[in-house]
Amino acid sequence: MNDDINEIDPQDQHVKRLEKLATERKHVLSLDGMQALDAILDHPQPNALIHSFAEEDLHFLIHHIGPEDALDIIAMASDRQWEFILDIETWEKDRINLNAVTEWLGLMLKAAPERFIHWIATEQTSLLEYLLFHSIEMIVREHDQDPSDFEDGFITYDDVFYFRIPETKYAEDADTDFKEQHQELLNRMIDHLAKIDHVFYQKTLLRAANVISAESEEEAFRLRNFRLAEKGFVPFHEAVGVFQPISVDHLKKRKKIVARLPEPESFVPVPVNQASMMDEDSLFSQALCKITDFNILQQLQTEFAGVCNQLIATEPNPVRTRDELKTIVKKACGFISISLENLLAKKDTAADVMTDEYIMTYPLIDLFRNGYGEIANLRQEAKTWQKNSWCAKSNLPLSFWGERFVGVIGGLLINRPKFYDIQQTGNLYREFETMADAEMTGNTLRQAMTYDNLLSAMAIRTDNFSKNRFITCENLLMTLWARHCLELSPEMSPIPVSVFRPFFTDLWESGKKPPAIKDSKKTEFLQWLASESGLLENKISHDLGNALELLFNDIAKDYGTIQLDDLDPRFVTIFLLGSD
Repeated sequence: MNDDINEIDPQDQHVKRLEKLATERKHVLSLDGMQALDAILDHPQPNALIHSFAEEDLHFLIHHIGPEDALDIIAMASDRQWEFILDIETWEKDRINLNAVTEWLGLMLKAAPERFIHWIATEQTSLLEYLLFHSIEMIVREHDQDPSDFEDGFITYDDVFYFRIPETKYAEDADTDFKEQHQELLNRMIDHLAKIDHVFYQKTLLRAANVISAESEEEAFRLRNFRLAEKGFVPFHEAVGVFQPISVDHLKKRKKIVARLPEPESFVPVPVNQASMMDEDSLFSQALCKITDFNILQQLQTEFAGVCNQLIATEPNPVRTRDELKTIVKKACGFISISLENLLAKKDTAADVMTDEYIMTYPLIDLFRNGYGEIANLRQEAKTWQKNSWCAKSNLPLSFWGERFVGVIGGLLINRPKFYDIQQTGNLYREFETMADAEMTGNTLRQAMTYDNLLSAMAIRTDNFSKNRFITCENLLMTLWARHCLELSPEMSPIPVSVFRPFFTDLWESGKKPPAIKDSKKTEFLQWLASESGLLENKISHDLGNALELLFNDIAKDYGTIQLDDLDPRFVTIFLLGSD
């Protein structure tokens, strides 16, 4: 009885081993390249550790270490992991890239020669024959033929099958290093095949000479897509479906089933790279942290990796480095977090409450599509407005809206919208991460739209705008207002500095530190806008109050400390000034 009680459940042991391997993989992936290699080689069971890696994680690890330095890793990789590497690395859209095939088969041959020859001869015969078809010229000698009749360069192992690698098989721009690498690979493969199984070697050469290239490539592409689709690497025309928005109501109709108990005696390597790269302060990351059940967490990590892989499939260029993958992870995590905020807002629930239930209830790909829908709606709003705006009808460039508005509008109008974050150091554009980003972008867009409506209601002639001056919506309004106050003609022409000085002097509160514009001048500006546009002051103040206050604050910050004698038309951009 006691022995039965103390007996350890094999299922629990299995789960604990998986948890330990997951922890070890996560640790290895967090290290620098050579440190990761040393950690694997120093592991008590390096082969078992390598085989436990998801194919995607091992692929990124090899690139992080460097393919030439990672030969030990490649040698220990399983057949399944080798096949995944070829599926990812050797295709350009729907065409086989023979240069990449040469590179990666060469690495595998260098890492594990005997195993590689057996593997490519038994598991990758179609690829081997396709490579030989495009690489060698083969002749079967008849019994009455003299080998001296053949052209130079032919090689034979049995005086029957003669082959060579002609120059005509290479592209005109192929470099010498590639030719040498390619010839070495072919010679070593054929030599090994002839030594291991001469009959198979002869059959392979015969089949390679009769390959129908287009059919072979099409079938290889079909099988590749079938294998990769399980991980989210679907063809581009399918992958872009991840950017098809869905509403919250539609989302709630599509629920998933999460297995609470693991399948007995099952082991599928779970990708951990993507989950380990998430920002800890994101709502989705916080939701994952609340899940303590190892089996459920594994399922969610696999599902999240599938979302990232589908996003990778939409990228025009291969994603191989950690930084490139981190950008994908940030995008996926951001839009899923926005969707979670959406769901919480619908229930009027505090942040992070119920988020773990949401990610266990709804497919992550649908959460992404719902979050992306918020930005897609803004993009459509921006495109529709920009097409019909007063600015467009007046043939003014997008730069007319000035740095802040152009940044936001430009970020929305690109195919994959980005958030314009002028407060950040470094890159001005990043992925949307929170609902606050979406709301800030939407508010700025609508301020530009309100400016546009205001300008359309004013009798402004744009045909006489100076071609040598950078005119924006803000310096247009400020210059026209200054000309009105100075009783000049209502046209967008430079104001002489000597004429402008009294207006500039009257802008400021006397003795105010830091400098500030008089409230009375702000009121005058509002009154002028109302009289010129025919709109009510209250409406302008309601719609544009924050934008106008920000404008006056910027003027005070940039020009408040300038002395009258230092006013220079070359450096004053908010007013259009000219020399006396």
